[in-house]
Amino acid sequence: MTGNPEILRAFYDRPPEALAADPQAPAMHQLLLAALETGAVRAAERASDGTWTANLWVKQAILAGFRRTQMVELEGPGFPMFDKAAYPPRHFVLQDAVRLVPGGSAARRGAHLAKGVVVMPPAYINVGAFVDEGTMVDSHALVGSCAQIGRRVHLSAAAQIGGVLEPAGARPVVVEDDAFVGGLVGLFEGIVVRRRAVLASGVVITGSTVIYDLVYGRELRQEVPEGAVVVPGSRPASGDYAKAHGLQVSAPCIVKYRDERTDAATALEQALR
Repeated sequence: MTGNPEILRAFYDRPPEALAADPQAPAMHQLLLAALETGAVRAAERASDGTWTANLWVKQAILAGFRRTQMVELEGPGFPMFDKAAYPPRHFVLQDAVRLVPGGSAARRGAHLAKGVVVMPPAYINVGAFVDEGTMVDSHALVGSCAQIGRRVHLSAAAQIGGVLEPAGARPVVVEDDAFVGGLVGLFEGIVVRRRAVLASGVVITGSTVIYDLVYGRELRQEVPEGAVVVPGSRPASGDYAKAHGLQVSAPCIVKYRDERTDAATALEQALR
């Protein structure tokens, strides 16, 4: 039983004090975890116009689990682990069809991993995250709390997809279908990467980062357009001191939009899935 989303919403869309005192809280928490893990409930959703909006009540519900429970010792190989009792590591079964390759990866309870997801070690997927079918989470990659990852996405080694639980109304990072996220890429503060975009290794984008589109001569913020190919760049820092010392600041640049050559360079190998 995963719980009706509307029933869950009605229960959790209340002040924290009311949730803490409600005797139904432990049972409802288990229904919440199951609903998040099946994808029946998500921390953010895409509207018909393409806009992504955080589900405030879902994030409040996750935070309620942290508030309500205490630290406990968790079972694990090698050495003891300690965390809030509400969010132990998630255990998968063969029927989940998730490839969790041995070597130290973990997904927390309340994270959705669809069929065909591959997790290479060591990687971490936090509570509230949604990882859709056919996506690969490579070694040392992080999928932060409530991040939304689409189908057939490749998160390369050491990619950092930032999480967000507070403030509760903040939009999480979103990476849409068929995007390619290169090694050591960092995405933070509610950035939306549209479908089929390609982020070259080392690109870092935050909510205030200016993305320079060299193809169309424009400046973008908070969103990477569909099919854009983004590489790390730099621009002169402002001010006399910066000029005197030749200082530069980071400036991600869109150098092209996907074409057949890009598709060939980023093609996913189905044998690995």
